Amino acid sequence: MRERAPGHGRAPLSHAFFSLLAVVVALIFVFPLYWGLSTSLRNPLDTFTVSGLGLPWVNFTPTLDNWISQLSSVEAQRALANSTIIAISATMLALALGAPAAYGLARFQFSRRMLTNKDLTVWFLSQRVLPPVATVIPFYLVMRTLGLLDTRLALVLINATFILPFVVVILRQTFLDLPVELEEAALVDGASHFTAFFQIALPLAAPAMAATGLIIFAFAWNEFLFAITISSKNALTIPVHMAGAVDTRGVQFWFMATRALIAMIPPVLLALLAQRYIVRGLTLGAVKG
Repeated sequence: MRERAPGHGRAPLSHAFFSLLAVVVALIFVFPLYWGLSTSLRNPLDTFTVSGLGLPWVNFTPTLDNWISQLSSVEAQRALANSTIIAISATMLALALGAPAAYGLARFQFSRRMLTNKDLTVWFLSQRVLPPVATVIPFYLVMRTLGLLDTRLALVLINATFILPFVVVILRQTFLDLPVELEEAALVDGASHFTAFFQIALPLAAPAMAATGLIIFAFAWNEFLFAITISSKNALTIPVHMAGAVDTRGVQFWFMATRALIAMIPPVLLALLAQRYIVRGLTLGAVKG
């Protein structure tokens, strides 16, 4: 008879344990989403009286009144439109400015005594740890001077400013991982650095740019501090609209849950549509041959 290898019988048990652990962890993270969906389908009275797991048709009769009320609200429609326009515009502006800057840091050497590539990269990286609250008053004064308070343009410029360093740091490493020989061959054939960037480096870095764009889109979409400081009515965004579910009567959980799910739908759909590019972008340069 063939002898069983030592530890062979423990492998399926170990696999089952880690699979069960993965399921438990997934349920922990999914449960808030389920509870938000369950709460959004309840009427106000059921929000406080339903017991158990809050299963629709089991613990309560679901209703779409909260969804209809929120989606038909002028404030909600304006907030959703503002967030979409601001997040997309800030993302495009940050990518348009950050990609050339990242390419310059990756391909050119700054040899001045007080300014090197490493210094510039560290400076860009340091902007990601700068507390936004430290710049609220200066930005407010600047926008008031320019007459841009409560405008989408103000929030686009502010969001693009804060997500730009993230673009530079991520795409710089992407361009460093790309084979420079392709660009050198193009330069030998008479192409300029601009041509090599736009026609060779940029298309090769497209997956990484898609992944970076999705990440900074999420940052701009979720931004709350400047949205509530700079805007007052016309430029209110989804995060500020969500905070409006708290009034003198307390937290209106049924509206809060509905608004939270509405705020999550666009980024989730975008992530699902761009997941192929996200995987390619995040793994670009991970394997060297």
